[in-house]
Amino acid sequence: MLFNLKHFKRDFSKWSLLVVVISLFIALPIFIITLSLSDGKGEMWDHIVSYFLFDYLSNSIILIIGCGLLSSFLGVSSAWVVSKHDFKGRKIIEWLLFMPLSIPSYIMAYCYVGMLGNGGTLIRFINSFGFDIQKIEMMNIIGLIWVLSFSLFPYIYAASRAFFKSFPNSIRDTTFLLGASKSKYFFSIVIPLASPAIIGGLFLVCMEVLNDYGAAKYYGINTFTTGIFRTWTALEDLQSSIYLSALLVVFVLILLGLVKWLRGRKSYNIKIDNKENYKYANDQLKGSKKIIYLSIVGIPIFFGFIFPLIQLIIWAIQTFESMFDITLFNIVSQSLLLAFATSLLIICISTLLIYFTKWNFIKRLNFFSKIATLGYVIPGAIIGIGVIRSSQTIIDFFNYAFHLRIGFLFYSSSVVLIYAYVFRFLAVGYNSIESNTLKLGRYISESSYILGMGRLKTLFKIELPILKTTLIGAFILVFIDVLKELPLTLILKPYNLQTLAVKSYEYAEDERVAEAALPALLLIIVVGILISVFNYRMSSISFNKKEKIDGNK
Repeated sequence: MLFNLKHFKRDFSKWSLLVVVISLFIALPIFIITLSLSDGKGEMWDHIVSYFLFDYLSNSIILIIGCGLLSSFLGVSSAWVVSKHDFKGRKIIEWLLFMPLSIPSYIMAYCYVGMLGNGGTLIRFINSFGFDIQKIEMMNIIGLIWVLSFSLFPYIYAASRAFFKSFPNSIRDTTFLLGASKSKYFFSIVIPLASPAIIGGLFLVCMEVLNDYGAAKYYGINTFTTGIFRTWTALEDLQSSIYLSALLVVFVLILLGLVKWLRGRKSYNIKIDNKENYKYANDQLKGSKKIIYLSIVGIPIFFGFIFPLIQLIIWAIQTFESMFDITLFNIVSQSLLLAFATSLLIICISTLLIYFTKWNFIKRLNFFSKIATLGYVIPGAIIGIGVIRSSQTIIDFFNYAFHLRIGFLFYSSSVVLIYAYVFRFLAVGYNSIESNTLKLGRYISESSYILGMGRLKTLFKIELPILKTTLIGAFILVFIDVLKELPLTLILKPYNLQTLAVKSYEYAEDERVAEAALPALLLIIVVGILISVFNYRMSSISFNKKEKIDGNK
């Protein structure tokens, strides 16, 4: 047995180097940006500090605070209504509350201006009744907060809903027996216990706000991301954009520290002894209470999904004949193939990193796998700059060491773009799979080893089939993120590649917003279908299935 254990460790040691190499290679853009800081500041850096840096910082802070507050209110309140109350159409509303994620924020920004701007659809409709309204101004920081909040609140909704659904009714009953009101129960008991989940969703919202480029650029709001693009493309000063990127990384690290401080070191585990405690409270909504609660869930659905969708459909009908051609089908196929290849690669890499770092004797490898998953907390513009520097370093190395010119492999294909996507979204797949892998424990795999099955056979025959739903869910989440990603794609896509997200943005940038509707609508349809599949797969995991797995432990 001792010999087998030594052989087991020795067998795995050969994979340790592979994990380290993959992790460091994926995280190479961050190392390159850090090293590039030693090259000194760029030519325009002093000018940027004097005239733009304060706007970048102040606007980013205002957006984070504003979007954080509004999206938290929308996400938490709607999650509570659908999780703890019973009413007709609740399952449909649960699904519709996810759908704003299917509309990228920059597309939603175009739709609001198309509805409420000069000669907008809604403005013309109102004026047809004899009113004289010129426009409702949206192209300011308040309008951007509104658009981003209604676009991103599902992150907080999803996290809060998952917690509320598993929140035991016994706590509620005990609170009421002690004489507490429903409002006091919600604000004094539920919200503090749900705070880790809420803060987790809020952090994702903050990262998406910092990563936003299309909506902020269209509304004319100076943020770090728009500043990085402007410095690099308009001012042609890559070194100054690297300095801006470094400041934004520091800003993100401060946010991470704030999240850890808000969560503190408290334990939020709730022990459930009776599966009846998992059931809904089944509070029936009647009368005025029903109207209020349906308004709470109806407002985010309307302003986050239905309102912009109406404008897109109107534009798509107007431009259908000129836009619906073979070129559009090519763009759709390129987008889907790119997202599919990236998602499959991320799931494979995530599984590899998790599988070879979950054993006690190589726990030190967890550090390297965590480095590889840093990309999700770093805005796409920064990753794009780091990838360009990294690519040039690799090209120069092969040219100098082996006299091989491999630049065409990087700049005339999607290799660099897929690599950047992997770094940006690896955390999405990795965290989804890892959390469920930990729930399985080691007993199932160890039992398989005792019965004589090899490690790879155990992985493919036992562990991966058990994690099938998790793998599908992680694949869909990554697929959606890749389809919607704009900054990275704008920076790194080869000339001969187009995606639905980029095409929509390019039409709007050329002041052809109506022409952007059909590509945007196709993007929304694809993402909406994927969200529906993901929601169905996640809701299909019943309590009994979980209980059966727990019993196998």
